[in-house]
Amino acid sequence: MSRQYSISELASEFDITTRSIRFYEEKGLLRPTRNGQTRIYSAADRTKLRLILRGKRLGLSLEESRDIIEMYDPQRDNSPQLQRLIDKIREKREMLQRQLRDIETLLQDLDDAEARCVDALQTIKTPITSQES
Repeated sequence: MSRQYSISELASEFDITTRSIRFYEEKGLLRPTRNGQTRIYSAADRTKLRLILRGKRLGLSLEESRDIIEMYDPQRDNSPQLQRLIDKIREKREMLQRQLRDIETLLQDLDDAEARCVDALQTIKTPITSQES
């Protein structure tokens, strides 16, 4: 028999709230069985949760994670799943590199504006002496 997990065990293991796990369940990503009111998660649910959280750390949306996770089929070659993940990783990296360039440009603009303000302030504090005779 495969290992089973309670919601509190998974929450503790992954350092997330039970509410987060229920959210993923509501979105159809996790499908625990029930014993009365108690949710019972399978090893496959645990793996999916791990992949969801990894996708989140990588900046994937929940929908992107779902698409990749649902491609998994233990009976088949999972090259398409891995290629999709590689494509998403590259896409996220390109987006972050663009954002980094934008931030660097903004920081330079802020430096330039600050320098102009400092120069203007010094001009105001040091009045120009006129030639009075």
